[in-house]
Amino acid sequence: MSSPSLKRLWRERYLFLLLLPGLLYFLIYKYVPMAGVVIAFKDYSAFQGFANSPWVGLKHFRTIFADSEVVRVIWNTLYLSFLQIAFAFPIPIILALMLNEVRNQVYKRLIQSIVYLPHFLSWVVVIGIVAIFLRSEGLINKLLVEALGIAPIPFMTNPDFFMPLIVLEVIWKESGWSTILFLAALASVNPQLYEAATVDGASRWRQLWHITLPSIRSVIVILLILRLGNVLDSGFEQIFLMLNPFTMEVGNVLDTYVYFKGIREGNFSLATAVGLFKGVVGLILVVLANHAAKRFGDEGLY
Repeated sequence: MSSPSLKRLWRERYLFLLLLPGLLYFLIYKYVPMAGVVIAFKDYSAFQGFANSPWVGLKHFRTIFADSEVVRVIWNTLYLSFLQIAFAFPIPIILALMLNEVRNQVYKRLIQSIVYLPHFLSWVVVIGIVAIFLRSEGLINKLLVEALGIAPIPFMTNPDFFMPLIVLEVIWKESGWSTILFLAALASVNPQLYEAATVDGASRWRQLWHITLPSIRSVIVILLILRLGNVLDSGFEQIFLMLNPFTMEVGNVLDTYVYFKGIREGNFSLATAVGLFKGVVGLILVVLANHAAKRFGDEGLY
């Protein structure tokens, strides 16, 4: 490191010190555990340890594609991720655009606070609320029975309702919080562009289409690329709390499969191989999506 760099590092040492907690977090919880990836290529035994467990090469990776259960779990994960990208991802954008059109600042801040609040609830609380409303003896079924005289609908145990409920829960809990980035991007749009468009006779819809959306396109693209990198991450806690024997066929995803195989059954090597597979697929999707974004004229991640 050159002398000017060392001088700058010492001069701004307190600013760099602020990075230390974040760097330690990633070092301890993200990078150090990567040493355990080696057991994906071994028949790991807790009694033999990391070093003495026998090497098996790609045995566990072949199991991922040979086992019909794993194939079904991968399909469930991809299908759920597709639903979330198609329906949950655009909602914060639409919500941010709607909030941006509100001119009363007090009312706007009130709405923002209300839609932010669900983010701070844990998934345990959210699933509990959903169960209170949708279980067989819940509020919704009581209203259906009293108002329409129909039999209770098994929302929580019917496999057909599992995926829609997961997506709706994500929308309700996270959409408001996800608007923060889009609202920040909208705040940076030059007001003179809207003034010029108004002088030219452009309607609010035209301004939205030709000024607002192009101004936040780069943010949308970056977040979409990051979302594609997590396409095999469906969120363990939410899925696990929603699972039951009736919905296991359609609801078991890679995150819960790793838990069942790795923790409950003690097959740590297979669970690690699945986790490594998820990481490699995510990396490939991020690289491809970033390359595609640059081909279409956007900046991308790097």
